[in-house]
Formats: sequence, C-alpha cells, structure tokens
Amino acid sequence: MTPREKPQQSFWGLWNVSFGFFGIQLAFGLQNANISRIFQSLGSSVDNLAFLWIAGPVTGLIVQPLIGHYSDRTWGRFGRRRPYFVAGAVLSALALLGLPQTGVLLLAAGFLWLLDASLNIAMEPFRAFVGDMTPDDQRAQGFALQTWFIGAGAVIGSVLPALFTHLGIANTAPEGVVPDSVRLSFFIGAAAMVLAVAWTAFSVREYSPEEMAAFGGESHVEPGSQPLVYSARGPMWLVFGAVLLAVVGELGLDKQLYVLGGGLVAFGLAQIVLRAMRAKGALAEIMSDLAQMPAQMRQLAVAQFFTWTALFIMWIYTTPVVTKYAFGAVDTTGTAFNAGADWVGVMFAFYNGVAAFAAFLLPILAKRIGNARTHAACLLGGGVGFLLLLVLRDQWLLLLPMVFVGVAWASILAMPYVILTRVLPPHKFGIYIGVFNIFIVVPQLMVATIMGGVIRSFFPTEPKWTMLVGAIVMAMAALAMLRVREEKAA
Repeated sequence: MTPREKPQQSFWGLWNVSFGFFGIQLAFGLQNANISRIFQSLGSSVDNLAFLWIAGPVTGLIVQPLIGHYSDRTWGRFGRRRPYFVAGAVLSALALLGLPQTGVLLLAAGFLWLLDASLNIAMEPFRAFVGDMTPDDQRAQGFALQTWFIGAGAVIGSVLPALFTHLGIANTAPEGVVPDSVRLSFFIGAAAMVLAVAWTAFSVREYSPEEMAAFGGESHVEPGSQPLVYSARGPMWLVFGAVLLAVVGELGLDKQLYVLGGGLVAFGLAQIVLRAMRAKGALAEIMSDLAQMPAQMRQLAVAQFFTWTALFIMWIYTTPVVTKYAFGAVDTTGTAFNAGADWVGVMFAFYNGVAAFAAFLLPILAKRIGNARTHAACLLGGGVGFLLLLVLRDQWLLLLPMVFVGVAWASILAMPYVILTRVLPPHKFGIYIGVFNIFIVVPQLMVATIMGGVIRSFFPTEPKWTMLVGAIVMAMAALAMLRVREEKAA
C-alpha cells in the first residue's frame, strides 16, 4: 500500500493540538512548587517528604501504560485520545480543589495521589496526540510548541502564590492550615486545567484509525491481532525483588524500600504468570510491547532514568534547601519559610520561562549536531545548574542555575519524543509512549523510597547535598545520550 503524506499543520493547527498542555502543566507547576510546602505546613518533616511524594511515580507506573494501551484502541464519537485527556482534566480539577482544603497530612497525600493519577490520564495521550497529528518533518515543531505551552503553564502555576502574596492575600497560616495564597492558586489551576483541555478537545478533529494506517502505508491493524511475546525474565525480577525485601528486613533499612522491592516482585510474578498461561488482554499486550521495544527506545530509556532521578530530587528538595540556606528558615509556620517557599515558586517559574523560549532554539541546534547530541549538551548544562544550587545562597543569584535547568527542561520535554516517534509504528504511539514513561516514573519511585533514608543516614541536617547527587546523575544522563542512535528504523 502506497503511503499518503500526512497533511502539514498550520501554526494555529499546531497551537490547537498543544494548547491543552498549558492547563496540564499549570497544574503540574502548582504541584511541583507547592506540594512539599503543603506537606511541611501540615506537619511533615523534611526526611519524610520523599515518601509522601510517592503517589506520583506509583500512579504513573500503573496509569500511563494502561492509558496508552487503551487510547491506541479507542475510537468513537469523541475520537481516540480526546476522551482520556478530557476525563483526566475533570478529575485533576477536583483534586486541585480538594488538596489545599484538607488539614490532615494523610488526606492531603491521598489528594496528591488522585491529582497524579488524573494528570497522567490527561498527559499521556497528549504526547501521542502530537505524533498522531503531525507529519514526520513537522514533529520537532509540534513538540517545540508543546514545550512552549508547558513552560508558559508552569510559569504561571509556579508563580501564582507569590503573585497573590504581592496582591495582599495572606501568605502565612497557623500550623496545619495552608495559606490563602496557595489555596486560591489551586482554585485558579483547577479552572485553567478544564478550560485549556476543552479548547484542544473541541478545536481538533482526530484522524480515524483508517486514515492513520493510510499515512503509515500499511493496512489497518486490528487491536490484539498481532502475536504476543512473553518475556522469560520474570524469575530474574522476582528473585531480585525478593532479595531486596529480605535485605531491607534483615538490615533494618528504610521501610520505604519495601515499595520498590514489592514492585519488582509483582513485575516478575506478572511475567511468569502471563508466560505460563499464554494470557491475552491489556496486561499481556503491555508486557509484550515492553519486551519488543525498539533499540533506540532502550537507549533513550537509560538516559531518561538518570534524567528524571535528578529532576525528582530537585522538585522535592529545592524548597527545604532554599528556605534553609537562602532564607534562614527554621519554622515552617514563619514568615521566612513561606517567603522562601514563594521564592522557590519564582525559581521554578523562571526555569519554565527559559524553557519556553529555549524550545524554539533547540530544533535549530539539532539540525546542526543532531537531536541526541543536542539533548546531551542540554542535560550536561542541567548538571551545572544543580552544582550552582549547591553553592549559591543569595536569592537573586539562585535564578542563575535556573537558566541551565530551564534549557535542560526544554530539551527533556521535546528531544526524546522527537527521536522516539521517528522509530515507533504509528498505531502504537500511545502504548509505547506510555511504556517509555515507565523509565520516568521508576527513578521517581527510587528517589521517593531511597532519598529520605539517604538524608537521615548521611546528611540529616544538610539537605543541600541532595543537589550534588542531582548533578552527578544528570551528568550520567548526558553520557547515556551519546549512545543513542538516531537513524529511523526500517
């Protein structure tokens, strides 16, 4: 079958395809800049922050592959991807409304779990959506514009509490109460989430499965019609997880490591059972696709693992680092702590603003040195940013490392997906991008289960050293990118 050329999108076509990400990332910006602050305001200690953040990686690990799998197979009156990101937007809005209202730490953690699950439901199909709606030679532009919206949304989400404080809305509150400036910001985020995603949902017509197949030059592939591959590595993962659980129990290590060990055991058991039963269905197909990842995807996965380890460290520990060293805060109910937490929002807004503009420069650099080397250079710059966070103490100078982090963030949001969508079969964009995100959430899970114990064991009163760990793993991510081959798969 002779492939048809997928139509070029106009600027406004690309705009409509990506606009929903503005609302999604505004919500993420609120979460990343304020969740540690909310948890500390509700009584959490610094060394417990990582465990409370565990909702994100656990939820993403489960939700994203499932949503990718089903969105590839969905087609109806409302389209293929749109039902998922609309449902995710509504659920995210409900979580944003509820999270700052609770005065109970565990209930706040539950709302974070709901927020992360809902954001994953909305976000994962959007990545595949850009691949669906753009031809190969326009995909870098599509992801660049998506990155711009991500940056713009995160800027606003990160800076809202500081803005409301400037307007005279209360920025402090008694212990166990979230300040009004933060609560109002989350209410604004809920409205923006729904409106932005609705814009994309109602302004873009998706291509049908038959049209997508014609663009790929192949016959329409019926869901579940391809043979499944059953991995034989289940026993290895089972033993590895069981050994980790035994070591944690025997040595009395941080009990949060039980989450990681239990996850490995479950993964191994699932592979063993599926192979023994020659099972069918969603889980079997996801495991099969995981076993058949393209070589470039495997190479990218290593870089993603290290990249997101560093990012999660930054998102969790920047608040305690900045409030302690730049603002001298010792009391989470005091003015100094809340001023420092507001400044973290400004810092996060700044790096996202840098990312929004850097996104349009990356395709130019990539044409000269390639996507993989461009990404490697940006990640190395991100490592420099972490080192500067380790040593700088002046609040204004702390914006300098955010320049390096912002350029790295722009590349993280675009370059891996440009490389990846060039080697994936179009009818599997959703599932493979969902599987790819496993290598984002697994390192997040590791940070959430390990970093609290590392802090207590090695630097219980000096959280700044988490930034050195971040710098090292970001440099490792840059080195891993140099192994990535970019040629399009046959």
